[in-house]
Amino acid sequence: MNTIQQQISQLAQECLHDDSLFIVEVQVSTNPKFRKVLVLVDGDNGVSIEVCSKISRELGGKIEEGEIIADSYTLEVSSPGVDFPLNSPRLYKKNVGRSLKLQLADGKESKGALLEADEQGILLNEEVKAAKGKKIELQERRLSYTDIQKAIVTVSFK
Repeated sequence: MNTIQQQISQLAQECLHDDSLFIVEVQVSTNPKFRKVLVLVDGDNGVSIEVCSKISRELGGKIEEGEIIADSYTLEVSSPGVDFPLNSPRLYKKNVGRSLKLQLADGKESKGALLEADEQGILLNEEVKAAKGKKIELQERRLSYTDIQKAIVTVSFK
C-alpha cells in the first residue's frame, strides 16, 4: 500500500504537463489537527506562480477525487527557495555556475563555484586556503553525490 505522501507525489507528477518541470519534494504533515501538504516544484528554467497555481488546482481536485486525505488539509504548491538544499542531479545541473556551500559526508565544509554536474556527481571550483597567509586559491575538485551531505546555493550581494 502506498503512503499518502507517495500517492500525492504520483498525482503531482501527473499534473506536470511540461517536461522541463519536476517535483523536488512532497511533504505531508502527520498532525491530524492541521494537515498540510507541501509540494515543491521546479523547472529547468524556473517555475512561475501561475504554473504553481495551475498545478495546485489540478492536484487539489485529484486529491479530493481520490479521497486520499479524509480530513481537512491545506495544500501548498511552491518552488523551493534559494536556501533549499540541492537534493537531485537535476537541481545541481540547474545551478551550474552558481556558488555552493557544501557540508561533506566526512564532516568538513567546502565552498566554491559549481562547474559541472552529471548523474554521478559534481565538479566544484573549490575555495582553498593558500599555504601562506589568508589568500584563497581555487582548485577543481570532483565529488560524488555520496560525498555530499548537504549543498546550498549561496547568494552574494557584492
